[in-house]
Amino acid sequence: MNTPFGRLENGTQANLYTLEGFGLTAQVTDLGATLVRLLVPDAAGKPADVVLGFDDAAAYARSTAYLGATVGRNANRIAGASFLLEGREIRLPANEGPNSLHSGPDSYAFRLWEVERQSGQAITFCLHSPHGDQGFPGSATVWVTYALEAPRSLRITYRAESDRATVFNLTNHSYFNLAGQENAALAMDQRLTLSAPAFLPADEASIPTGEERPVEGTAMDLRAPRALGEVLKEDSLPLKLQGGLDHCFVLTGPAVLEDPHTGRRMTLTTDCPGLQVYTANFLNETGKGGVPYPPRSAVALEPQFYPDFVHHPRWPQSVGREYRRWTLYRFDAGSGEPSRR
Repeated sequence: MNTPFGRLENGTQANLYTLEGFGLTAQVTDLGATLVRLLVPDAAGKPADVVLGFDDAAAYARSTAYLGATVGRNANRIAGASFLLEGREIRLPANEGPNSLHSGPDSYAFRLWEVERQSGQAITFCLHSPHGDQGFPGSATVWVTYALEAPRSLRITYRAESDRATVFNLTNHSYFNLAGQENAALAMDQRLTLSAPAFLPADEASIPTGEERPVEGTAMDLRAPRALGEVLKEDSLPLKLQGGLDHCFVLTGPAVLEDPHTGRRMTLTTDCPGLQVYTANFLNETGKGGVPYPPRSAVALEPQFYPDFVHHPRWPQSVGREYRRWTLYRFDAGSGEPSRR
């Protein structure tokens, strides 16, 4: 089912598509191939929307928070907005000081994607990205599929093809609050567990230093469940430099996010080597239903290749003519404590 989702400044109509099945309801828009809503039941069977977002396409087009968007051609940062590929310098638009963030100001998040196919539980968006787009070589076609699956799961699959070697590093930029998107005050009560033995320290501009630092004995050790708010209280230089969590972790297994108030739990698995964890340190938006989204009102979990990998050849690389990656979000609910809502 699709419904109008408002018009952009140029008059183009965006649409909203609803997927239902396996105990979940998801709504996505063709603007940015964006996840707008995700209704998940709690321990009592009551559904709530667990992702931040906006009520219409125009609000998404105005925002630079990338709420729920598909980010590409390269997610995260590239130092100096340039790199070498096959001996040739590739220059990108700089949009965060001298660096490139999410491929510059004309990210895939701000474009209308075509709907290639659709069913009640799945939809595939397609985008054509010409040679030189955002500065990247290669005429590329990119597909993103959202599919509801059993048991109570959402799978996002990414596929891309190019006529020459290029960088592909796509992610979904959803911000999660398993207490419900309207409960900003509860977001940092969420407990996060990561199968991550190491993280990537970054400088003041959030560019990785090139080190893979073991989490053992640091504030970044999330191998056992920890409330995000407690992590952020740690006296830690990496946290101070980024104003909170905004770090890529070396992922070796699942990430688990739990809300103690509702019992909702999300288990994220992916074939990407890294997971960027961002505690919405600088978020300041008015979201769905007029709900304020202040800093730290959710957490973004972004599976991806490591930021700035193009300058670190020993790290996993994602350069070539083809790209295939997936992320699975599986939901369940245990016994939650009474909410402070």
